[in-house]
Amino acid sequence: MTERATNLINIFACGDVMTGRGIDCILPHPSNPILYESHIKDARRYLEFAKEVNGPIPKPVNFSYIWGDAIAELSRLSPDLRLINLETSVTQSESYWQGKGINYRMNPENIGCLVAAKIDFCSLANNHVLDWGYSGLAETLATLKKVHIATAGAGHNLEEAETPAVLKIEGQQRAIVLSLGTRGSGIPLIWAASDRKPGVNLKDLSEQTVLDIKTQIEPIKQQKDIVIVSIHWGGNWGYEITSSQRKFARQLIDLAGVDLIVGHSSHHVKGIEVYQGKLILYGCGDFINDYEGIGGYELFRDDLSLMYFLSIDSLTGKLIYLQMLPTQIKRFQVKRASTTDAIWLKDILNREGKNLGTQANLNKDNTLTLKWN
Repeated sequence: MTERATNLINIFACGDVMTGRGIDCILPHPSNPILYESHIKDARRYLEFAKEVNGPIPKPVNFSYIWGDAIAELSRLSPDLRLINLETSVTQSESYWQGKGINYRMNPENIGCLVAAKIDFCSLANNHVLDWGYSGLAETLATLKKVHIATAGAGHNLEEAETPAVLKIEGQQRAIVLSLGTRGSGIPLIWAASDRKPGVNLKDLSEQTVLDIKTQIEPIKQQKDIVIVSIHWGGNWGYEITSSQRKFARQLIDLAGVDLIVGHSSHHVKGIEVYQGKLILYGCGDFINDYEGIGGYELFRDDLSLMYFLSIDSLTGKLIYLQMLPTQIKRFQVKRASTTDAIWLKDILNREGKNLGTQANLNKDNTLTLKWN
């Protein structure tokens, strides 16, 4: 991937990056740790949970700490684009969204943690971006803009929330990236942006939504552009891919000309499909979170995740190659997963990919390569 072919666009994608709450506590500029959860009232309690299973976490850490081994892999493979779902508000606002239960925020002075990983784009259509109110959303947008990280999926009004980011790539190629969320992922209906109200690009999985996306794309798409849809959908736990999700993803490809779909919301990786040569990631799992030491869903191994490195032919939009690096969150840091855990992830992808026509092969370096029909 380091030697760039003329028509290839190389992309890094991952699931939810949750830099608020416990993660924010270990960064150089922690927020007020007050929480409004039913059982936990201080964000520092999440450090104690993690300490109980894996030992103490040093603090403050530098901005690159949370990315751990991912930094070296990103440097080695040098993707053209680095895309994440940022599932936290970046704000000093104290106006938490009352009654929501979970409120994530990261101090804007800790934005260096995203800069350290050279993130190009943050999807914001999720169920945490408004955790600290409309002022928190405005500060999130302003902070990301200040450090030149593109966004989509939330805005000061509906037009801004719907507007795709257009990311330039070497060689006159571009990626058009849209972000949307659904009610099924836990986004409150009241968070939907409107002509007069800030909020999230909240959509249903209808054909009309697909046609609306097509209308947005057509005026701006040029030759060698690829179109990416980042979508927050489904619940946190479980491997089911609903018929409506699969139909919607396929319609995005067939009717709207979308080339890559990056799905997230599940706290664990889900099955992968390649349809008409286009990649559909139904659930990428949590990439960075503060869940370490919290029990209840061990069966799903939410501590394990994947770095998705893919190459797309910009002339056809088709997937050429997908390599996945297994990772584990340990002491609030991304580490390369063990061979045993890499095999576990492989087996999950193969079990869930069987009916989707995909298979993951384990390589000698503990990476996984996707094969498809």
